[in-house]
Amino acid sequence: MTLDEYILQHIDDEGDYLKALYRATYVKLLYPRMASGHLQGRMLKMFTQMIRPQRILEIGTYSGYSALCMAEGLGDGGMLYTFEINDEQEDFTRPWLQGSGYSDKIKFYIGDALDLVPKLGVTFDMAFIDGDKRKYIDYYEMAMECLSDGGYILADNTLWDGHVLEDVPRHADAQTVSIKTFNDYIAQDVRVEKVILPLRDGLTIIRKKGKEA
Repeated sequence: MTLDEYILQHIDDEGDYLKALYRATYVKLLYPRMASGHLQGRMLKMFTQMIRPQRILEIGTYSGYSALCMAEGLGDGGMLYTFEINDEQEDFTRPWLQGSGYSDKIKFYIGDALDLVPKLGVTFDMAFIDGDKRKYIDYYEMAMECLSDGGYILADNTLWDGHVLEDVPRHADAQTVSIKTFNDYIAQDVRVEKVILPLRDGLTIIRKKGKEA
């Protein structure tokens, strides 16, 4: 038994619907590792319950697994706004979101969050960034603009399979360079408190300080 298997045997079950979605993701989609999965999904649900946001922003819906986990943790009247830039993803993802028990808590948009979110005029209490790694700083600054004081941003993949420890050569891939740049950017941002969890591919928890701070 691996440590990961041990962990999964000692946390809450993800439920049949999410298990089916995860299986379908691996059968029908490219890059299925992009889906959050059991452990991170349960953590996203618990973070949502702990933070108790009224409005959540998600950048990067992919198959909808993480969206469903956060929607599961939302209280009465809460709403998740999730954005997927790849329009080819819609035919797979939308039916899974609409067929879930949380469809009334999810607004699903196809398009660039950088263009669409500012037009909503919505203030969010929590954001989950899991989109194009090359745009992480842009996503972060956009999210900060519409995040309530004391709100949280969760940024996924910030350890990038350990590549953040490597010296970046001149012709390194853009995603590795961008993740390292993002991590350095957040480390120096005095507007927020931050911590990186070594969960899966790295999850950075960022809290926007209130005006009193």
